[in-house]
Amino acid sequence: MVIGGLIIILLLVLSMPFLIKKVEENLEPFLFVMGLLAAIVSGKISTHLVMEALQEPIMIASVVLVAGILFFLLKDQFSNLMNKVLQRIPIALVVAAVVFILGLMSSIITAIVASIILVEVITLLPLKRQNKIVICILSCFAIGLGATLTPVGEPLATIAVSKLDESFFYLYYLLAKYIIPMIFFFTLLAGVYTAKVAKENRVLNSEIAMTSEAVEDSLIEDEPLEEDTWKSIIIRALKVYLFVMALVFLGEGFEPLIEAYILGLSPQILYWINMVSAVLDNATLCAAEISNSMGEPTIKAILMGLLISGGMLIPGNIPNIISASRLRITSKEWATVGVPLGLAVMAVMFVILFYI
Repeated sequence: MVIGGLIIILLLVLSMPFLIKKVEENLEPFLFVMGLLAAIVSGKISTHLVMEALQEPIMIASVVLVAGILFFLLKDQFSNLMNKVLQRIPIALVVAAVVFILGLMSSIITAIVASIILVEVITLLPLKRQNKIVICILSCFAIGLGATLTPVGEPLATIAVSKLDESFFYLYYLLAKYIIPMIFFFTLLAGVYTAKVAKENRVLNSEIAMTSEAVEDSLIEDEPLEEDTWKSIIIRALKVYLFVMALVFLGEGFEPLIEAYILGLSPQILYWINMVSAVLDNATLCAAEISNSMGEPTIKAILMGLLISGGMLIPGNIPNIISASRLRITSKEWATVGVPLGLAVMAVMFVILFYI
């Protein structure tokens, strides 16, 4: 009965944002309700869980709020700086540099800060909205992967190092040979894509000196993006808070399903099953699956499956959540790019991990 109920909730989480526009437009409260239902159905709801769900998002939401305020206060200076950079350097090189630097630096400055910087840069790019969405998703893949190289970067890395009782640089030594080439790959992809669309749109360096208002208006063609206000900054931080809170409930609520059907599977199957992290908190899945009794091949399979699939959908990773909230990217828009790209990368990495 419990497992059946959780499967229904999981199917609703996977399908409703793509089938019903109202759900897609209100993803945060929808996931919160689904998470609460999952926790109730599984019998995991408790005062302790509620307190954890209230406390867990505080740091992330606070960083989003503070960064939003800083960028709001310094928007003219940042816009002028970006205009000068874009006047002197080809836009494709700027995008490639941003993706590569933030991908690597996210393990030091955290995935949260890296994604906040990313969206402010993307907002000022003189490209069509659809082009910006693709660049954003490619960048979030790079940031989500790079952040795992140290325990500072994101919760998944912190939990993995703690559960395995390993040193600070353990994940770097274990995964860098896979992650750094993938960051290069997403950097190259973003650079080539930007060069292509810039040429198609006849974006010349001499035409790039756009005002902040003009850039904001160009971000969403059919539905112009309102400029940031104190109110919108606070609402965005609250949405991120609710989103993370929902993920805490979802992760805890789906624990019986994970224990019943995921734990104990072979590394090859676990690798693909971990695509569920595209809609669940990958840190929770990591905590449930990782054990210091496992061999390195199994640990690699679990972590790489979680990390790559985390970029496929908005709930899969913190950078996705922050970026989608700021740039108003819908679930369908993200999935259209993220799912096929993630599946292709997972297929290549599967061959590398298990057959090369």
